[in-house]
Amino acid sequence: MEAHQHSPDSSSEECTVLEAAPKNSCPLHPNKISERFCQSCLCPLCEDCVGHEEHPCVDLDQGLQQTRVQLQEQLTALQTRQPQVSEALSQVREILQQLTNQRLAIEEDIQSGFEDLHKQLDVRKSVLLMELEVTHELKHKVLQAQMDSLAACEGSMSTLGAQLEEALTGEATVASFGEEQELGQKLEQVLGLTVRSDPEENDQLDLILETDALRKSIHNLGNIVTTSAVASQSEAMGAGLEQCIVGHPASVTIVTRDKSGGACKNGNAILSAEVFTPDGSIVDGEIVDHKNGTYEFVYTVPKEGDFSLALRLYDHHIKGSPFKLTVNKPSDVSPSTTTATNSAANATPSTGSSDGTKRRGKSPGQKKKGSKRASSALGTPRRKHQNPIEDDLIFRIGTKGRNKGEFTNLQGVASSSERILIADSNNQCVQIFSTSGEFLSRFGVRGRSPGQMQRPTGVAVHPSGDIIVADYDNKWVGIFSSDGKYKAKLGSGRLMGPKGVAVDQNGHVIVVDNKSCTVFIFQISGKLVSKFGSRGTGDKQFAGPHFAAVNKNNEIIVTDFHNHSVKVFTLEGELVLKFGSNGEGNGQFNAPTGVSVDQNGNIIVADWGNSRIQVFDGSGSFLSYINTSADPLYGPQGLALTSDGHVVVADSGNHCFKVYRYLQ
Repeated sequence: MEAHQHSPDSSSEECTVLEAAPKNSCPLHPNKISERFCQSCLCPLCEDCVGHEEHPCVDLDQGLQQTRVQLQEQLTALQTRQPQVSEALSQVREILQQLTNQRLAIEEDIQSGFEDLHKQLDVRKSVLLMELEVTHELKHKVLQAQMDSLAACEGSMSTLGAQLEEALTGEATVASFGEEQELGQKLEQVLGLTVRSDPEENDQLDLILETDALRKSIHNLGNIVTTSAVASQSEAMGAGLEQCIVGHPASVTIVTRDKSGGACKNGNAILSAEVFTPDGSIVDGEIVDHKNGTYEFVYTVPKEGDFSLALRLYDHHIKGSPFKLTVNKPSDVSPSTTTATNSAANATPSTGSSDGTKRRGKSPGQKKKGSKRASSALGTPRRKHQNPIEDDLIFRIGTKGRNKGEFTNLQGVASSSERILIADSNNQCVQIFSTSGEFLSRFGVRGRSPGQMQRPTGVAVHPSGDIIVADYDNKWVGIFSSDGKYKAKLGSGRLMGPKGVAVDQNGHVIVVDNKSCTVFIFQISGKLVSKFGSRGTGDKQFAGPHFAAVNKNNEIIVTDFHNHSVKVFTLEGELVLKFGSNGEGNGQFNAPTGVSVDQNGNIIVADWGNSRIQVFDGSGSFLSYINTSADPLYGPQGLALTSDGHVVVADSGNHCFKVYRYLQ
């Protein structure tokens, strides 16, 4: 009998239709149905699966559901963690942007600070710019690396979260189990990643540039100031953290640390401290910077009760802050406790400098943008009313900074009726105060378009009430209304570097052009009336003239900076009087700057290099000094007489203006 055989292809048509595998078929035995689930191995089991006899097993549906519950818990943990990472990313991004902004601002400060120096300072300028670049790059690299890490983590979380959400919306099957297991493993890896959410650097890039001291020493001019301190690692210690006694000084020591917990070795970190009373007011205190990475906060609480002590570094709370503080009456504590508290208040850390720098509740600069600190005396300009040495100072206003009532290289001063006007040069604005020192307003926007300011140096008030502002870098004089609205400009195309401005009895605008060594006289409309002067050492010449005033004879008084003299001219440019020579004696100058005239014709002159104010009669004879010994001047610039007969001077090196008694 012939055997019946099929060719290999003869049955292909019969095999084209196959039954689909059951949805719960065993992964190891596809023809079997999984009915159990091994909780140890996390896998479905059929009747042929072996090796799981001693493992805990449950029904298949129960096992699959348990794995889903675990995945859901992990997803919830992911969703809880992701906003924290996003917030950290946003915070680091903001710090990185602020760091870059600080770099740009300091870059400009460096450029303007070196503008008037001699060629030999260019080498030092290059060194500073390089130091700034290197410092910025080091800090930028840390922040950029952290931001990249946070961004990658956030992206992975977002992608994995979306995939898990999509997988978990479907039916739980063995087929989906493998995919879910793989996603679960990835999720464990992501959740197991160590990502630092606290900023690993700060945005501080400050510049110490004291141009007023250059005439005596320029060898080591300028420093890029920063620290690596971060709030999350910095800590405080001392008895004053927990309790103190009413009316007795208490002390807290703050130790700043970097991202790795290492102690910082230098000072100048921006640290603030506040003690909040139960009624919401703030107790004043003093921060001492020991210049070695440690700081001392000394405070006195006037009444008993429970308080809060907040210690912030770069506007972030340090470890444990805010602290709960209990203030007791002296009768509630033992004498030994009182002695210990007083000793702590008077002590300094063993590693501290003996001449620590003291600051009033804040260190070392202005309030940062975006701070939510309560308004208090700690955040506003301080006015000095008490003088340990009897002198003529009535009060001082300002500190270095960019906020209202703070200054960076203030220059010109003017006074009108009940107002004092300050040309805040490096902050590109004019600030206005009452004659009692209260801040009223400010105006000015940085830029090179009409109505904007680049480097305001001189300010005067026209009889019409308009405010006249000399803009050195924009090479024009701006005219603004009494409330700071831009109206017009004059001198554009003629002026090279206007420094000081004044107004004569005809309402004409007197402009002292520092660069061209020329005095210009304009109508308020901008029409040139006349000009006189050139560069040189002659009687009718100037060497870097600064400011001007007009006396009762309508004569123009000009301070001739590098010729160390004061010169008086008619409106036609004829020399009437010249007085002064280089020196430190009575009637001598070391670069005169601000000038004003009283109602008796006496001439008041700010002596920049000698850091003093001298008074002369109308013929140029020396009369007296204004006593500034209690709170010495440092490089005074503009000067004016107020409506109540006091002298106001821009104390540029101390970043403030001062008002003195002036007895005519």
